[in-house]
Amino acid sequence: MRAIRGATTVNENTREAMREAVIELLEALEEHNQLHPSDIISVTFSVTRDLDAIFPAAIARERPYWDSVPMLDVQQMHVEGSLERCIRFLIHVYLPEKKTTYHIYLRHAKNLRPDWDLSLTAQRI
Repeated sequence: MRAIRGATTVNENTREAMREAVIELLEALEEHNQLHPSDIISVTFSVTRDLDAIFPAAIARERPYWDSVPMLDVQQMHVEGSLERCIRFLIHVYLPEKKTTYHIYLRHAKNLRPDWDLSLTAQRI
C-alpha cells in the first residue's frame, strides 16, 4: 500500500471552477502514476473553508470507474495566511513497492511542495 498526495487551487468558489480543477488533478494523478481507479483503496479530499460550492468526491464519482472508490470530503484546518481556495487529496493505493510515485501539485498549490514539482523530480514513497 502506498500514499499519494496532491493539491490544486481554484480562482473562484463555483461548481464549474472546482469541477475543472478536480478533473485536472485526477487526470494528472492517473497519467503520471499509471494508475487505474481499481488500484485505489480510498481517497480523502480536503478543501479550505472558502470552498463550498460542491464536494470534490461528487466530482470524482462522475469519472469512469471512480464510483466504487471510497471517498471522504473534509474541511482543511484554517491557518491564517495559508493558501486560499485549495483542494487537497490523500490517496491510498495498491502499487508495486519499487514503482516511482508522483505527487501531484498544480496551479498555485505547487508552492506548497516545490520539492515535489513534477517538472523537477519524481518522488519515491
